[in-house]
Parts: sequence; C-alpha cells; structure tokens
Amino acid sequence: MGLLMTVIFSAAAAYLGLKVGQVFEAAIPIAIIAVGLTGALGKKGGLGQNVIIQSIGACSGVVVAGAIFTLPAIYILGLEVNFYQMFFSSLLGGFLGILFLIPFRKYFVKEMHGKYPFPEATATTQVLISGEGGGKNAGTLVASGVIGGLYDFVISTFGAWGETLSTTVLHVGQVVADKAKVVLKLNTGAAVLGLGYIVGLKYAFIICCGSFLVWLVIIPLMNLIWGSEVIDLMGTGISQTVSQMSAEQIFKEYARHIGIGGIATAGIIGIIKSAGVIKSAVSLAVGEFRPKSGAPAGKVERTQEDLPMKTVVWGIAIALLAIFAFFAFGGVVNNIWQALVGLVIVALISFLFTTVAANAIAIVGSNPVSGMTIMTLIITALVLVAVGLKGNAGMVAAMVIGGVVCTALSTAGGLITDFKIGYWCGTTPRKQEAWKFVGVAVAAATVGGVMLILNKTYGFVGEGALVAPQANAMAAVIQPMMNGGSAPWLLYGIGALIAIALTVFKVPALAFCLGMFIPIDLNLPLLLGGAISWFVSSRSKDKAVNEARAQKGTLIASGFIAGGALMGVVSAILKFANVDWYLYSWNSVAPGAGASGAEMIAIIPLVLLCAYMIVSSIRAKK
Repeated sequence: MGLLMTVIFSAAAAYLGLKVGQVFEAAIPIAIIAVGLTGALGKKGGLGQNVIIQSIGACSGVVVAGAIFTLPAIYILGLEVNFYQMFFSSLLGGFLGILFLIPFRKYFVKEMHGKYPFPEATATTQVLISGEGGGKNAGTLVASGVIGGLYDFVISTFGAWGETLSTTVLHVGQVVADKAKVVLKLNTGAAVLGLGYIVGLKYAFIICCGSFLVWLVIIPLMNLIWGSEVIDLMGTGISQTVSQMSAEQIFKEYARHIGIGGIATAGIIGIIKSAGVIKSAVSLAVGEFRPKSGAPAGKVERTQEDLPMKTVVWGIAIALLAIFAFFAFGGVVNNIWQALVGLVIVALISFLFTTVAANAIAIVGSNPVSGMTIMTLIITALVLVAVGLKGNAGMVAAMVIGGVVCTALSTAGGLITDFKIGYWCGTTPRKQEAWKFVGVAVAAATVGGVMLILNKTYGFVGEGALVAPQANAMAAVIQPMMNGGSAPWLLYGIGALIAIALTVFKVPALAFCLGMFIPIDLNLPLLLGGAISWFVSSRSKDKAVNEARAQKGTLIASGFIAGGALMGVVSAILKFANVDWYLYSWNSVAPGAGASGAEMIAIIPLVLLCAYMIVSSIRAKK
C-alpha cells in the first residue's frame, strides 16, 4: 500500500510542483487513506502498519522536491538529460540523505524532545492516533478536517475569495507599494493557519521578524538608495531600475538572496554548535567497528533500534562509490578528476547540511532546500569552472550534482518527520529506515518518468509550458556563472552578517533567516496561528484547563492541515484534467481582471475560521 501511494503521489506532486511551484506534503493525505483503509477492513491494532504506510508514501514529496527544483532547469537551458540521469540523481541523493540522518535520529527525536514543535509530524500523528483510538478526538479531527479542507478547496478551485490578502487592496496601500515598495501580504488558507498554531507564537514571531526586516526595511531602503539604478549582480540581463520593479520583484531578484546567505551561515553556525553531536555520531560508528573486548552487549530498546551502524557506514561508502561511478561514467562530467571533485561537493554539503534540513523541519515544518540548493549550485559552478568544466557541459553537470544534493537534503528533512511520528507512536525505527530505501527507489523511478512525459507534453519553455519556478531560478543562477558571470556575493555577505549578529544576541538565526527567505504571505499566517495558540492556552488560571485547550487547538490545527493537504491533491487532479471552475470575473488573480472583489471579502471567512478555532478550543474540558 505504501509503494502504491508513493507512485500515485509522486506523479501528482511532480505535476503540481512544476505547474505552480508548490509541492504538497503527501504524508498527511496518505495517513488519512491508511487510517480509512484500516477502518474499512475492520482491522484492529493497525497503528504500526499505518505509520509504515505513511513513511513509505511520504518518499514521494521529498524526492519530487529534490528532482523538480533542479533537473527541469537542464531543459530550460535548452540542453538534454535522459531518464537514467534523472533516476540515479534522485535515487542516490535520497539514499545518501537517509544514511546521513540515521546517526542523528536519537539527538533530534529523543534528546531534543519537547524543544522543537515538529508541526507536520504533530499533525500526522494526530491523524494516525485519532484514527486508531476513535472517540471525541477523532470527531474533532474529522470536523476540523472537513472545515479546513472545504475552505481551502473553495479558495483554490473556485476563487470564491482571495487566497492572499494584501495591503494593496486599499488605494492608499497600492500607492505606498508603488512609491515606497512597502507591502504586507497574508495567505488566507486554513492549512497555513493550522501550521502556525502548531509552530507556536515564539518561533512564528522570530520567523516573521525576518520577514519584517526584508519587506519593511531592506526592500524600501533598496528602492530609496538605488531606485534609479539598474543592478544586475548575477549577469542575468536585468534591464529594469529598482524603482520600476514591484516589491515582489525586488524580493525575488535581490532581497531573497540575503535570506539564502543567512540560512547558509546559520546552518554553518548550527554545524559548529552541533560539533559534539556530530562527534558522538561518528564515535558511535567507529565504536561498532572496534568494540571494546569483553564488554557485554547491551540490549537496545525496540523503539530505539536503528539499522546497525556498520550497515549505515558501509551503505554510505557504497552510495558514495555509486555516485562517483554515476558522475564519471553516466555522462555527467568529462573525466575522473571532475567526477572526484563532484563527489567531494556532494559528500561534504550533504553531510554538513543534513542537520540544517532536519532543524528547519523540526522548527517550521518547511525545508529551505531550494535556498540551500542555490548555494550548492553556486559552489559547484565555481569549483567546476576552476577544474575546467564550463559552458553547456558544465551546466548539465552542475544541475545533476545539485539534484543529488537537493534530494539528499529534502529526504533527510522528510525522514526526521517520519522518525518523530514513529517515536510518538512506538514504531521500530529500523523498519522505517529499511522501507524508506524502497520508497525512495520507487519515487525516483516515478519522478524520472513523469518529468520525461511532462517535458514532451507541455515543455518547460514557451507558451503553455509548465512554469517550474524553482528550476527557472536555478537556471538563472547557473547560466551566467558557467559563462563567466558572478554570484550576488554582496547579498549573501549581508545575510551572513545578519546571521552572525543574531547568534551573538542569542536569537535563533535559522528561524529568523527562514523568514527572510520564505515569502511574507506564508509567514504572517504563522504569526496569526501562533497568537491563537498563545491566547487559548493562557486564558485560565488552571494549568490543566490551559493544557486541555491547547491540545484541543492542536487537534483542530492538525485537521486544518490534513484537510488542506487532502483537498490540495483533489485540486491538483482537477487541474490535471483541465477542469476550470475559477470565478475569473470575481477574482483579481485572473488575467486581465480589475478590482479585487474576492480579496476584499477574504477577511470575513478568515475571521470566521479563527473564531471557530478559538471558541472550539476554549470549550475544551479538563
């Protein structure tokens, strides 16, 4: 069942990701299907199997993200990539991500228990547990899932009200946006609101502070200081002055890169801080190969039993050898020396940034893999040019190498979610790890085939083509560098300085820099959801009442996330079938539309959604 879910959701996620740039999280819909099948078959005690079904099926989303963010860029650049290159790029990257994360499982899942919110893992676990136990909790989850799912479905399929609420909906807001480049945007979706509730007010506030710095300070300052200038830091052919750009364009072309520099630096700082964890993981591996003579072998608790460390170490060695062979003899690079350089890049970045990806997922449920991949591509391009690989051949090599790293980091981030779900549900980690390899292999084959079909059917360039926004961004970065251009080092440096300053003042740098990189319309709902979480859990003087209300709110938030994710799949199927029910005359996001009637009215259903969450949570009993 897990493998079947992997095939179905890999195809759906690949299409939707290339069509609109959003890869939906498959874990929750698959968990819902697994629970539904368990109930339909009258099976008792199916929780453990449902966790494994979800764990296998979730490979679809992480492998798709790793592949579609990079590999379509090869087509966009007018070059060719074959099925085997796409398959092995995803397969070997996925395997490496699993193997590199296993030694860190106990640290993130057990030792840091209670210190990270794990929003997606929380929502998925609520689905699995409620499905197993039934009762009032299951009823709350189903009701909120239906409300959240229908709410998001009505937005995405019909456009009955705006998906995003912006300050530009008012005339004065539009004037301020045009003149001063100051704009605030809020996604009105139920799923994002639920995510914010689980993230909590603390992290949501830190993330939004990063957004506020970019959107209320950096972007307006750039317009004020360099408004009349054309700034082309990467040699991509920008012809507009800064003042001619919208705030969104300034964010995309310039400010976002500050976030990328911040994420990379925060990641390096995190790696330095985690030196003890990395050392203990390496010591554990070495200790298994050289056990102390006469020392009795302690029995490991089943719920803490990983794949043997010898298997992990040999697996890493074989995976790295296979990656070297793939680069050297798979048409990726020109010679053995360049293949060795590519291998070193993959091994170092994948290993070091595995913990960064896991940290990001644990905090906000969102993996900044595209930002880390852009940084990887820049490093790869610089190194490949230095060893004589440039031009078209260099671009293909950089994208395939970037695809391996991107899939490794995406898989590692997804796996830490699975581990946390398993920790809460009492699953054997060794079984999750073993099945994950099979799931990654099936997902890699599916994604490679789907991308070939979509390229022949729609293409990635020209009229009617799939937009593939992340892949277009990667292509825009890599092309000038392989043809003698440069990278926006100044912007990366500013981001690095911000991350260092945050660390000095003991502010969580990764969460702040994630806010600088992720669009503000996805961050402000986190703050709204976090504020609701604080409100419902602090009204009573009785601690037990507050805990009951917080738990009820978590169930509702999980239902919103689950319903939104499930209806996202339905919406994707409708789009694939070219079913168009959108109210173009009503919603300004349609081409050529006028006043935003849908955006004006969006505040009403959003307020009602928040009121439902607050009132239902406060009614909870001890």
